[in-house]
Amino acid sequence: MVSHNPAADIVKRGRSLYESCLGEELERTHPGEFLILNVDTGEYEVDRDDVAASKRARLRFPHAPLLTLRIGHPAAFRLGGHVLKNR
Repeated sequence: MVSHNPAADIVKRGRSLYESCLGEELERTHPGEFLILNVDTGEYEVDRDDVAASKRARLRFPHAPLLTLRIGHPAAFRLGGHVLKNR
């Protein structure tokens, strides 16, 4: 039995759109900013503030599958941290 993973499908479709159509231009004009991509249409919102971009995208595309990417980075967010040494 093959299970369908909708989230993985959104990521795959979004990454494909980014790499084939959007990445080169956006990496030149908006490096490091957040991209909220409608994976059905290829339309998007870009902003330095991920929450602002997300709010605008949700208003424009209320029922669309959206993917968040950080332009020019392998991941939108980093998890974890580091320990600072006492001086």
